[in-house]
Amino acid sequence: MSKHTPPFQFSRQDVDIESRETVYDGFFKMEKLTLRHARFDGGTTPPFAREVFSRGDSTCVLPYDPRRDEVVLLEQFRPGALGREQSPWLLELVAGMNEPGETPEDVAHREADEEAGLGFVTLEHICDYLVSPGGTTEMVYLYCGRVDTYQAGGLFGLETEHEDIRAHVFGADEAIEMISDGRINNAAGVVALQWLQINRPRLRQEWT
Repeated sequence: MSKHTPPFQFSRQDVDIESRETVYDGFFKMEKLTLRHARFDGGTTPPFAREVFSRGDSTCVLPYDPRRDEVVLLEQFRPGALGREQSPWLLELVAGMNEPGETPEDVAHREADEEAGLGFVTLEHICDYLVSPGGTTEMVYLYCGRVDTYQAGGLFGLETEHEDIRAHVFGADEAIEMISDGRINNAAGVVALQWLQINRPRLRQEWT
């Protein structure tokens, strides 16, 4: 019988960063780290280099109206989707970068107003997740927010940030179906809508 070793035997103390160099500092920041870390066999790796994309943390929120069973999704251009067969205009959640001194809840309320003209009555925390820890430091704080979609939708965004956003209102069933057919293929949208699929009965009872 093989011996089972529980996970998470290592911590930050088992990593030795020998050098840290900023290789790009623009809209985002890129750092080159030279480091060593402990190995599972008891040894230590030789020094090696990794580039890390440092863009800060962000908050994403799925606006949901439990009375109408509708969600609000934002359509906007994303350069990271260029080069794919799909359109680079994606359907996403309300989202924004966390600025110094702001809580994720502060960001949620600010971005709801700027990007969709919405105000959240209630925020429920879904989860926090690392976007792609093999190469970026970003943590996403994910929420579902209670809204009234009666007059939702339209054009939004800050000109100073080159934002051009169209807010759409969808029935929850249609939005969830868009995961299956690939119309929604960004991580925050997929996770939030699948969470909503599980929690809709409870939210429709508690939030109404």
